[in-house]
Amino acid sequence: MVDPMVAIGAALSIGLSGLGAGYAIAAAGSASIGAIAEKPDLFGKTMIYVAFAEAIAIYGLLISLILLFVVGGA
Repeated sequence: MVDPMVAIGAALSIGLSGLGAGYAIAAAGSASIGAIAEKPDLFGKTMIYVAFAEAIAIYGLLISLILLFVVGGA
């Protein structure tokens, strides 16, 4: 049985990181499309920023899994 506060913390970490990642991907994606439209050779450089934005959601998932299985299992 997982402590309810740990479950709330895990839910907040994945939820808020998902919202932040969505906002970051929207901002970086639209800017990268605009940059690629002007200079197509910038494709690789601009996709790096989108990948960094996607990593935010992965970090939130990692923290929520640590909370549930390491802290909640103690």
